[in-house]
Amino acid sequence: MTRSAAREIAIQLGFSVAGTDLAPATEAVEAFFEPEHYASLAQESELYAERPSKRDMDFILRSVEGVTAHRAELDGFIGKYAKGWRPERISRSAAAILRQAMYEILYMPDVPAAASMDEAVELAKGYEDADVVAFINGVLGGFYRGETAPAEDGNG
Repeated sequence: MTRSAAREIAIQLGFSVAGTDLAPATEAVEAFFEPEHYASLAQESELYAERPSKRDMDFILRSVEGVTAHRAELDGFIGKYAKGWRPERISRSAAAILRQAMYEILYMPDVPAAASMDEAVELAKGYEDADVVAFINGVLGGFYRGETAPAEDGNG
């Protein structure tokens, strides 16, 4: 399974558990990967044709648990960088994609930030219209510059 596929599964799971607490999120991930349930999904989408490796499962679980635990913080960043978009205009899938990318940038140093942002934009193309894809790109660009850039020390 590619990292892109694992990321997409993590986003879908994050979408489905949005608003729950950490324990139900973990339980939802475990139930999702029960052999019978997962096999039934493979009939619906090629995304589920291959079972995740241990490494992919670790990434998925870490992502879903992390996004769930930091949801309020991540939603705050979405609000801060969603210039000109009212919160009710942001779809649940766009919010799930943004949360995943922001979580990776902030809390997964082993994942390059550029990869997180590029993958978020590519995944959004499968779920959203072009204007929402551009919005996601803009929010992530602003977030990255605003939250990860070195602080100005005035000595430049």
